[in-house]
Amino acid sequence: MLQLLRHNEHMSRADLARQSGLSEGTVSRMMTDLISDALVCEDGAENSTGGRPGRRLQLEPKRVAIGAEIQNWETRVAACTMRGRVVESRRFRTPASAEETLELIADTFKDCRRRLGADRVPGIGISARGIVNSDRGLLVHGNRPGWVQVPIRKILETKIQEPVYVENNVRAAALAEYNYGSAEVYASRVFLLVKVDEGIGMAIILEGQLHYGPRMAAGEFGEMVIATSGSAGRRDRSGCLEELSSNPALCERYAAVSEDRRSSASGDTFARARRIVQAAVDGDRAAVDSLTETAGWLGIGISNVVWGLDVDVVVIDGAITDAWHLIEPVIRKQLHMESQPEINVLLRPSGFGGDAALIGAATLPFSSVFATGRSHQLAGVAK
Repeated sequence: MLQLLRHNEHMSRADLARQSGLSEGTVSRMMTDLISDALVCEDGAENSTGGRPGRRLQLEPKRVAIGAEIQNWETRVAACTMRGRVVESRRFRTPASAEETLELIADTFKDCRRRLGADRVPGIGISARGIVNSDRGLLVHGNRPGWVQVPIRKILETKIQEPVYVENNVRAAALAEYNYGSAEVYASRVFLLVKVDEGIGMAIILEGQLHYGPRMAAGEFGEMVIATSGSAGRRDRSGCLEELSSNPALCERYAAVSEDRRSSASGDTFARARRIVQAAVDGDRAAVDSLTETAGWLGIGISNVVWGLDVDVVVIDGAITDAWHLIEPVIRKQLHMESQPEINVLLRPSGFGGDAALIGAATLPFSSVFATGRSHQLAGVAK
C-alpha cells in the first residue's frame, strides 16, 4: 500500500484494491492501521459519478526524514517527505577533512531533530562521492585527498546516537529518480542513471533492485576507454569516458576554443560548466561546439552501456541537461537505434534539478518503512 501511494499522490481505497488485487475490506483495515501510525492520511473526497464518493488517501506529508549530500565543494542537509519533496535545506562549504565535515553534519542534524520532533523518522541518510560500501557504512575511497576508509556510519552514530544510512551519491540519485520520478522510470526493468559532474558515474537498477557488484563498485563506467587517446593526463586511463565528457572536460574544451582561460581554472567545475551551458543556450558558438562535442563522447559511452545491459530507460543528471534541446539529439544519435526500431530507449533529463542525490540520501531512513510497512521506528509513534 505504501509503495502504491509513493508512486501515486492520491488514491482511494477502491483504487488501492484494484491495483493491489486485494479486497476493499482488507485494504480498508490496512489503511486504518497506517493512518493510526501516521504514515497515511485522508485528504478530501474524490469526485463521484454516483454513489458515495471515496476518500482520497495520501502518504502523511508531515512525516519527514533527514539526509546529507557531501559534495567536493559543498555539503547540503535537507528534510524530505515520504514522497521525496524537500521541505527545508541548509548548506555549508565542505571542509578539507572528513572528520570536520561529519561534525558539521551532526550539528546540523541535531538542530533539525530539535525542531522537527515527533514528525521525524529517526536516523540520517548520507550520500558521498566515490566507492561506498553501503552495508558497512564505509567510504572506501572518496574523491578528495585523505578521504579513504572513512567509517561514516560509525562516526556519525557515535555523535547522534541514531541509525545512519550511507550510499554512493550516484546510487542515491538513482533511487530518487526510480522511486519518485515518472511512471515510465518506475516501470523500467533495466534503469540507468548517468551523473555528469567532476567525473562520470552511473548507477544500475535491475528489476527494481540496485546493482552493487561484489566490491560495491558497479557502475564505474567513467573509466571505460572510448578513444585511443585523450586530452590531458588528468585521469588514470587515457581516452576514458570521464576524461572526454565530464564537467572538467567541457571546461577545458571551451577554454581552448574561446581563449577564456578562466573556464579551465581549478575550482568548482559545476558552476563553470553551468555558465558554459547557459552560454550555449544563449547562442555562443564556442559554447555550443564545446557542449555538443562533449555530448557526443557521452553518447558513445552511454550507447555501450545501453547495448551491453539492454537498458530501457536512461536518465541523465548534471549541468549539461540545462541545454537538453542541444544535447539530446547528439546523445540519441550515438544509440544507433534506427536500424532496430523495435528497440526503444527512453532518454530523459533528471526531473529534480540537481537535487536527486540529496533527495535519495534524505529518503534512505524511509527504506525500512517502505520495505516492511512497519512504523515502530518512527519518532513519536508508540507501538
